[in-house]
Amino acid sequence: MVAPRARRINIPLRHVALMCGGMLFVLLAQTTYLQGIDAARLNEDSRNLRTMIARFESPRGKILLHDGTVIATSRVTGDGRYRYRRFYPNGPLYAAVTGYVSLYSAGGIEEAEDAVLSGSDPRVKVRGLVDGTRVGATLRLTVDRRAQRAAYEGLRDTGLPGAAVAIDPKTGEILAMVSFPSYDPNAYTTFNTVKLGRVDKRLQDDPGNPLLNRTIQQNYPPGSTFKVVTSAAALGSGKYGPNTPVSAPTALRLPGTNTYLRNFGGASCGDGNPPLLYAFKLSCNTPFAKIGTALGQDALREQAEAFGFDTDDLAVPMPVARSVYPSEMDEAQTALSALGQFNDRVTPLMIAMIAAAVANDGVLMRPHLVREVRLSDGRVIDETEPSQYRQVLSTSVAERLTQMMVAVTEPGGTGTAAAIPGTTVAAKSGTAENVASQQDHAVFTSFAPASDPQVAVGVLVERGGRGGQVAAPIAKAIMEAVLNDQTE
Repeated sequence: MVAPRARRINIPLRHVALMCGGMLFVLLAQTTYLQGIDAARLNEDSRNLRTMIARFESPRGKILLHDGTVIATSRVTGDGRYRYRRFYPNGPLYAAVTGYVSLYSAGGIEEAEDAVLSGSDPRVKVRGLVDGTRVGATLRLTVDRRAQRAAYEGLRDTGLPGAAVAIDPKTGEILAMVSFPSYDPNAYTTFNTVKLGRVDKRLQDDPGNPLLNRTIQQNYPPGSTFKVVTSAAALGSGKYGPNTPVSAPTALRLPGTNTYLRNFGGASCGDGNPPLLYAFKLSCNTPFAKIGTALGQDALREQAEAFGFDTDDLAVPMPVARSVYPSEMDEAQTALSALGQFNDRVTPLMIAMIAAAVANDGVLMRPHLVREVRLSDGRVIDETEPSQYRQVLSTSVAERLTQMMVAVTEPGGTGTAAAIPGTTVAAKSGTAENVASQQDHAVFTSFAPASDPQVAVGVLVERGGRGGQVAAPIAKAIMEAVLNDQTE
């Protein structure tokens, strides 16, 4: 009697055991999935409090200028939960470069180089395991303190939104990157979630859009600064030289339309048949429209793409918006595109890159912000070597184009406000039509000294009007800051 009864009892026990075993298997499988496959998603979830706490339990690496000036560091909070808080000395001045890091998000260099700054990069993490520290690596940037301040103050003094970028044409190092209006990244470092929400909403709703990094995230009509590209295509074709006479009527009927194009203010361009250099110096519209039509959109596009238009392969290390040369145009649209009108679009970084390519004998170096990455013990684990980004022009075309750009800052040119006593400056001004507000943008690109370029600059002031009057003085101040810094 005992054996049959035991068997009857064992049957449900086996069922229970099998069910428990199955549940255990499911539990282990789910745990494996969460810890392995789904770990990255959970770590990135903004609701994951442990991840947020971990981000601030050890100091992030410092961000330095090229001269060692600290522009981002971590401070002890005394808070039991969040031990370190990010601090940005002179925050608004460098906001376009540093960005910020907050409880929920990050931007700028803080986001692009988060792995090394936070210490999660394997090279930094291994060193931390060896010496028992948990400190992120330090970034030394290429930014020049004086150039950055000159750019910021110049834009601020206009009272208008805008952007300015300065590049070392020989290395590609970005010497200044300013977007205006700016914001204080320190406002994002609070651990009070209610306050953080208010700060973010205020900045997001600000009509000046201070969170937008206009230097690399926004593109604009280039205006007559694009005549550098058109001139490069013309010189490269072998059909034009600086002294080649060009047809420059006071009014030009655009092909296939009843619309007439005129020079600025309806002015004439010399005797109506001036040398190309003279038309460039005065930024005449009608001759460049005729040149663009004669060359054709394919030749203009090829030259624009040589400068870096229509590509998405540039990061500094933050990703850069595409600069655009339009396609499938008719002859009238092609004529306008040769002037930097119609649907041409450039970032302020590209405006600086145009000058940098001419300055460096036609070779455009890859723009970059990070000079080196250094561990807490002083060892350099990464260093940016200057590298060629594009072969834009032949040396001979670059030399002739430099000659034309120098004329712009000489008496009678449109860029005399950027002239520096004792230094030969090459430049091109622009006044970009802005359909959105019906007020023209002021644009300017330049480099100096023309014989041995040390700095190339791009400036854009939204709704600023004439580039030679509004943007040129800002470019001059930036160039002087760099050149004076190198002589001391």
